[in-house]
Amino acid sequence: MPNYTVTIATGNQWFAGTDDYVYITLVGSEKCSERTLLDKPLYNDFERGAVDSYDVRVGEDLGDIVLVKIEKKKYWMQDDWYCRYVTVKTPDGDYVEFPCFRWLVDDKEVVLRDGRAFLPQDDKTSLVKQHRQKELDTRRKTIRWKEWQPGIPMSIDSNKHRDLPRDIQFDSEKGVDFILNYSKAIENLCVNRFMHMFQSSWSDFGDFEKIFVRIKNTISEYVMQHWKEDFMFGYQFLNGCNPVLIRKCTKLPDTFPVTHEMVSVSLEREMTLEQEMEAGNLYIVDFEILEGISANCTDPQTVQYLAAPICLLYKGVQNKILPIAIQLGQNPDKNPIFLPTDGQYDWLLAKIWVRSADFQYHQNVTHLLRTHLITEVFAIAMFRQLPAVHPVFKLLIPHIRFTIAINTKAREQLICEHGIFDKANATGGGGHVQLIQKATKDLTFRSLCFPDAIKSRGVDSEEDLPTYFYRDDGYKVWDATKSFVSDVVSIYYNSDERVREDEEIQAFVKDACSFGMQDFDHCEFPKSLKSLDELIEYLTVVIFTASAQHAAVNFGQYDWCSWIPNAPSTMRKPPPQEKGLANVNTIIETLPDRGRSSWHLGAVWALSQYQENELYLGMYPDEHFIEKPVKAAMEKFRKKLSEITGFIKGRNEGKKLPYYNMSPDKIPNSVAV
Repeated sequence: MPNYTVTIATGNQWFAGTDDYVYITLVGSEKCSERTLLDKPLYNDFERGAVDSYDVRVGEDLGDIVLVKIEKKKYWMQDDWYCRYVTVKTPDGDYVEFPCFRWLVDDKEVVLRDGRAFLPQDDKTSLVKQHRQKELDTRRKTIRWKEWQPGIPMSIDSNKHRDLPRDIQFDSEKGVDFILNYSKAIENLCVNRFMHMFQSSWSDFGDFEKIFVRIKNTISEYVMQHWKEDFMFGYQFLNGCNPVLIRKCTKLPDTFPVTHEMVSVSLEREMTLEQEMEAGNLYIVDFEILEGISANCTDPQTVQYLAAPICLLYKGVQNKILPIAIQLGQNPDKNPIFLPTDGQYDWLLAKIWVRSADFQYHQNVTHLLRTHLITEVFAIAMFRQLPAVHPVFKLLIPHIRFTIAINTKAREQLICEHGIFDKANATGGGGHVQLIQKATKDLTFRSLCFPDAIKSRGVDSEEDLPTYFYRDDGYKVWDATKSFVSDVVSIYYNSDERVREDEEIQAFVKDACSFGMQDFDHCEFPKSLKSLDELIEYLTVVIFTASAQHAAVNFGQYDWCSWIPNAPSTMRKPPPQEKGLANVNTIIETLPDRGRSSWHLGAVWALSQYQENELYLGMYPDEHFIEKPVKAAMEKFRKKLSEITGFIKGRNEGKKLPYYNMSPDKIPNSVAV
């Protein structure tokens, strides 16, 4: 009588084990085994982290094992179980691996295919074709599109984290409770005595130190010491939290009438302003998108303000980027142009207003829209259109891990009406939605392609901007990621025709465009892929956005935003429309009060923390792929990433302002915080 040995691995997550009844059925190419009970309740099998083996005896040879069915039946109470994988040893001594990496909930069965990846056109038997389609049909019933707000990318149809399918929830909901985490952060930072002190201003700049936590050798302390200086202001547009806005200025906007006479004292070469522009030495950051956005009015006792400034930057002979002109609104008739030659506090207040505008843009557009929400679009489309056996599903699944969960939790607690975001941010109370809606109109697929985004802003030249480390490190990580994607997909697609014939991959990109991006005319997301090169670029965008780009704009938040005057989350006085009126008191009364400062500090601290047991770029402990060529590609990828990390560490040695936000050893695989 043929004997099969079945080995099952249980996950290491909390509560991953089960005391329920577990049954297995082996489906072969010739025959199907009887449903076999593997474990009786309370026998201590299927415990957290356990690997258990069982014999399954059958009457005759089953042929090649094609599918494995696992069922969990309730013993006493519902007891979810996380199965990592199943390995079947055949009577001939061969081993067949069946990756699972899924939760078994209620009394439903899970049907697994072996670990080899197959394109839909390569499945020949009706058995595997039906399994493939049934898996997608089941997923589409629970993973549905929903419009969270009109005019922005679509989200998951779920109002609460606990209502999500178990497989896309966090392992523990406690770890991602924003209210709990922010409160813990405020307590750990010893600022809880200030968190309810709304409307209470600080006494002076030094007073902000009462909530500033010094950690030796951190960027944040350097920022605190140098935040007033022009070089620090300019440097942040290159390597701060929001290094995506600075662009070469080839023509001044009509709304920004800067003249040579205004800025001549700031120019270091014997050239006119026009000549400096033609030489490529002028850069601009324009926050026009903030014009007309409603400021937070959720607290009737505190009027809050937003501005839409324009800032002209100059590259001096030492290659430092310095501000030389700032206008705090889009209408030049109502907004004077502030200059470094103005009074000390006029110029400082103008720079603070730009920093506050940059903070709003960063939080809502650079971070939330262009990493979190976009990655969720790709994740939902993937789950709906690609079965687990598809090589692209196996490639992408580590990079969308927990993204739908963190976004759902954010919509539940953080960016919802009366959410945490309303407490301390000038774009709270609905302004954030307006801003994301406006920014979505500028969001194109090409703007997600890192090299294209850099080039479109005219900042691709290393000679012009030798200290733009975000760009330089980003190029390296983009190229390494693209090479890895190419190595993997080329194993399964050996021609452009193979890409065009893949109905599932075509459905994936169409779903992302037609539903995820709601077919917005301006977005230019592809609805189909016609070549292998297009597929490689598309998947590189998905992985890079979810990993490197998110890391670059997320994990430096405490470094750059914990010193409140350098990144005010709100402003309590309107932007000045006259010169000569600013002093220390007016600036302090404009900056966030003690309560909002404390909530802001807790937020940037919590958002900057890596998860426990974080999986960084190139780490793939869940073996969705079993093919040796793919594992070789992963090893090559890790080696290249290690080289990049080594280069960045060497460059950072001895620097007072090291840049490490694009270092692969600090880039998590996915958007999960």
